[in-house]
Amino acid sequence: MGLFIQVEIDKALCQAQPGKCLECVPICPVDIFSELGGQLVVVAEREDECLLCELCLDAAPPGAIRIIKHYADEMLTRTAGALERAQTGRPH
Repeated sequence: MGLFIQVEIDKALCQAQPGKCLECVPICPVDIFSELGGQLVVVAEREDECLLCELCLDAAPPGAIRIIKHYADEMLTRTAGALERAQTGRPH
């Protein structure tokens, strides 16, 4: 987990469409994602490098990727084509 940014993967949603989730690996400009055993994984030491470009949110199945901005108590995800922003309610 990064200090400022945390990227979460919903394994069930990715397993339903593994090829779609793996599209995140080549499109991430800062290499936050990797493939391990055919599954999408987060490279934890790179999470804080996230540019918030939302390319992974666009590539993955809806709701499969969540970006948590700890510094703003905010979570980003994409569901049914729309970007969702929500307060996380997590302590900073």
